[in-house]
Amino acid sequence: MKALRIHEFGNPSLAVLEDLAPAEPGPGQVSLRIEAASVNPLDLKMLAGHMRQVFPVSLPYTLGTDLAGVVLQAGPGVARFQPGDRVVGRLEPTAGGAFAQAAVVPEQALSLMPADMSFEQAAALPTAAGTAWLALFGAGKLQAGQRVLVHAAAGGVGSFAVQFARQAGAYVVATASARNLGLAGELGAHEVIDYQRQDFAGLLRGVDLVLDTVGGDTLERSWQVLAPRGAVVSTVDFAVKPRGSQAGAFVFFQHDAEALSGILESFKAKQLQIVLDTIHPLDDARAALEQVAGGHARGKVIVRASH
Repeated sequence: MKALRIHEFGNPSLAVLEDLAPAEPGPGQVSLRIEAASVNPLDLKMLAGHMRQVFPVSLPYTLGTDLAGVVLQAGPGVARFQPGDRVVGRLEPTAGGAFAQAAVVPEQALSLMPADMSFEQAAALPTAAGTAWLALFGAGKLQAGQRVLVHAAAGGVGSFAVQFARQAGAYVVATASARNLGLAGELGAHEVIDYQRQDFAGLLRGVDLVLDTVGGDTLERSWQVLAPRGAVVSTVDFAVKPRGSQAGAFVFFQHDAEALSGILESFKAKQLQIVLDTIHPLDDARAALEQVAGGHARGKVIVRASH
């Protein structure tokens, strides 16, 4: 099988496609034929070596965590899946392995895909949708009737957060670039702010929850729009802390199969739009990494395994 691997840390140009022998599933594991994987900012941090203290890895390392595919073989003790099942899940960052044609995955890391969901749509979900869910309802404790500001609403996490917040009964304000204003509104935002031409900090006050996926100056100015007991939840700045009566928290996603199952149910109920940007073949997976590294992807960037 082919797999996109690194032998040293650095930029996407160091990732190389290599032939590997597929592994056999052990107890509690299944082997998958990977059909699609999605690129997350974490993949670039793993590639650069920035996450070694949190997620120590051995080189060479196969990149990627989020995947969707078909069960080839169930290992001893596996009860939930059988060959032929279409599944979606997330590999632990220390293991990696999604940017490949096959993988061995723990049973508990997988969920069955809805019949009408494509592999590309499924692969887009685990980290981005899971992070949005955790940020809003875990760290953010979002309630119906609250005002929420979602930054980068057309991005991977943001596009899901707008939908989840709207469905939960919140009043949703979103920031996006001019080309994505329409998309943010289509996803459910009540108000959309062009961050390139408008200053959200000068327009808003009394926001109960800010979801920051940008960091830097955007995060700093977000404190200005908060209600006295509002909260900022950041997915990029691990140093964010409360300020007085205002809460501040960093969210780092850990796979939650139960949350993913709930997200899949939303899709089955026709309540979830999955925004896909570009689909790259595995042979051109470096271009997918470079696209995400450049920022401004609209929704999720996908790597399609070729068999």
